[in-house]
Amino acid sequence: MKLKLAALAAALLLSGAALAQTAPAAATPDYTLTGNVGVVTDYRFRGISQTRLRPALQGGADFGHSSGFYIGTWASTIRTIKDAGGDADVEVDLYGGYKFGLGPVALDVGVLRYLYPGSSLGTNPDTTEVYAAGTFGPATLKYSHAVTNAFGFANSDNSYYVDLTAGFETGYWGTTVTPHVGYQRIRGNSGFSYWDWSLALGKDFGNGLSGSLAYVDTDNNNYRGPGSKNLGRWGVVAGVKYAF
Repeated sequence: MKLKLAALAAALLLSGAALAQTAPAAATPDYTLTGNVGVVTDYRFRGISQTRLRPALQGGADFGHSSGFYIGTWASTIRTIKDAGGDADVEVDLYGGYKFGLGPVALDVGVLRYLYPGSSLGTNPDTTEVYAAGTFGPATLKYSHAVTNAFGFANSDNSYYVDLTAGFETGYWGTTVTPHVGYQRIRGNSGFSYWDWSLALGKDFGNGLSGSLAYVDTDNNNYRGPGSKNLGRWGVVAGVKYAF
């Protein structure tokens, strides 16, 4: 009897172990909803300061579906529209797209609308771009094409921005380094076309908190703020963000 009980116990233990080993992994959720809020010492858009080299408050939200489709919004305080004689002090971005794989390359295509509520400028600065990006290993190449006038420049539709960005783990203190180079062409306004480049160091502190420190520069001195302040000059930008 004892031998039978021992055999039965052993069989139950073995069957339990087998069930534990073959238990299905947690199901991937059909969708994700995330948000973020942060502050930077200077809001640089494609290398050009949007805040007169001063701090900005920023935040956004993203909805992603397991199929690859996503939509999102992001906003930042700005000064450029008021410096140009308008009224807007906030930039609001709306975007949506589709992510999918093609062999070893991760692709991302979509559309992005930049809004400047209440801008009241002679040429509407609201801009719509379509974009396509491909990521291979640590590097991402992205092309953005304006299907409207670009950021308040008259007769500037078909302007474009192309950039190459990579991300590498340093192996020290959980930090990453992100080099970047880009070229912005403003059609019909060659004096405002330019190259920009940056090198950023990032740190994930856990619990949704992260920080960054970046060197940013351009080769264009024609973007000017009040007092002829050069908005494309080199600078060091620090930021802190909380994601939830």
